[in-house]
Amino acid sequence: MKDTFKHKGLRQKLVNVLIAKGITNKDVLNAIGNIPRHLFMDSSFLDHAYQDKAFPIAASQTISQPYTVAFQSELLQVKKGDKILEIGTGSGYQAAVLCELGAKVYSIERQQELFKKTSKFLPKLGYRPKKLIFGDGYKGLPEEAPFDSIIVTAGAPFVPKPLLSQLKIDGRLVIPVGDDVQIMTLFIRNGVKEFEKHELGEFRFVPLLEDKN
Repeated sequence: MKDTFKHKGLRQKLVNVLIAKGITNKDVLNAIGNIPRHLFMDSSFLDHAYQDKAFPIAASQTISQPYTVAFQSELLQVKKGDKILEIGTGSGYQAAVLCELGAKVYSIERQQELFKKTSKFLPKLGYRPKKLIFGDGYKGLPEEAPFDSIIVTAGAPFVPKPLLSQLKIDGRLVIPVGDDVQIMTLFIRNGVKEFEKHELGEFRFVPLLEDKN
């Protein structure tokens, strides 16, 4: 669990890459500059930890590309103390970014292997989400709703209705929608039944799986 000056230097380079790609939110850039991403990866991938690429992790999942993490995090417009639901804990890297931004994080993972690993790992790094849940992200987390924002970190073939209904008014849902290629989509809840929708370019994610536990 070492984080060296070399790692910190590589992180700073990564931050510069993200700035060049158009990420402007200083808090998001600071979070990426602070979090030791190499610790979230298999040791055989350590050389790749600070490249702007996605990489495989356990259970046929991936740790998202840093640009994607930064892009989604920036769209959430996180304020300290925001209550955020994450669908797809994965490696825990996105959850760590949200914790670093001062959010109260509730995260759902449907792969048991990843859930167990990440539940133990995040607190070791000092990141303590409010709740890590093993379950089906399509249903959201009604008992903790409403949320200031919801982030989905896997490609969804459609937008699960429970997620929209669990947003606060003015809340934001950031979700990649589509089958092979996803369109990053932002929904802002303007009223009980009113949602504003923004489509923000193509991304590639592993699929969001439903009810396969």
